[in-house]
Amino acid sequence: MTWLVVLMYATWSSVFTFGKVVLTYTTPLFLTSVRMLLAGVLMLAYITLRKRSSFRMGRAQWLSIGLLALMSIFLTNVLEFWGLQYLSAAKTCFIYSLSPFFAALFSYLHFKEKMTRRKWLGMGIGVLGVVPVLITQTGSEELLNAFSFFTWPTLAIMGAALFSVYGWVILRLVVKDHEISPIMANGSSMLLGGTMALITSLFVDTWNPVPVASGGMTPFVFGTLGMTFLYNIVCYNLYGWMLKRFTATFLSFMGLLSPVFASLTGWIFLGELPSWQILLSTGVVSIGLWIVYQAELKQGYIKKQEKIARQAERS
Repeated sequence: MTWLVVLMYATWSSVFTFGKVVLTYTTPLFLTSVRMLLAGVLMLAYITLRKRSSFRMGRAQWLSIGLLALMSIFLTNVLEFWGLQYLSAAKTCFIYSLSPFFAALFSYLHFKEKMTRRKWLGMGIGVLGVVPVLITQTGSEELLNAFSFFTWPTLAIMGAALFSVYGWVILRLVVKDHEISPIMANGSSMLLGGTMALITSLFVDTWNPVPVASGGMTPFVFGTLGMTFLYNIVCYNLYGWMLKRFTATFLSFMGLLSPVFASLTGWIFLGELPSWQILLSTGVVSIGLWIVYQAELKQGYIKKQEKIARQAERS
């Protein structure tokens, strides 16, 4: 089952490269709105044909969906694509390596997952591994310095990682406690989040007639369709399915493999030379990943969730 998690992140990481290409033709807000609205409509259309009763949800369920849309869809994607304009695809992907630290905190608060000494050790190693990449600045990123070695694009991606993880925690609560299918939760939140992005784009972007560069409509359309299928349809729902079998902390730590794949796709499609800092840091942080994974195995969280998932599938 773990190999499927690796394949998911290999696919997921390629979106940073394709997103950087598409952003040369449009704005972060408009790209987010089109992708999310398209994916949301497709998923909800599927649910309408298969199980219309899924739309019968209570007020608390819809409030959870709305919070998921704000955190995981709107804020995460807008911040991510804004920062991606100034950072390399590999560095953007690597900054998401901060996700496990947010995941551990949120899992402790929401799911009472205990933080052992081995987990703290793994997280400490992870922090050390992230620092070299954060202090490396290239291109236009240097012109947007915030404080110390932090730049505004870096902080935007860090914020995206924070909101993304909290969104997945909410998704886990929605799927597990409110008994909403991952497709329903993702489809409805994407539709709402895409609407938020579209409304914001109307006030912020220049519409003439749409926020797409002259002559860039064809690559924008094909790029957006590809990203929507890989990222919104495949990866989002696969992640929701994985949350039934693994903890949010483990899945976030497995995401540390993504920078390697992002470096490869960035090199192939964008000509971005692989950074030795990113590759070295990925190796260091992966040690933290292994330590945390072993701790979670010992605590029984992963096995417990796999047992729950098997019982749910039989029911």
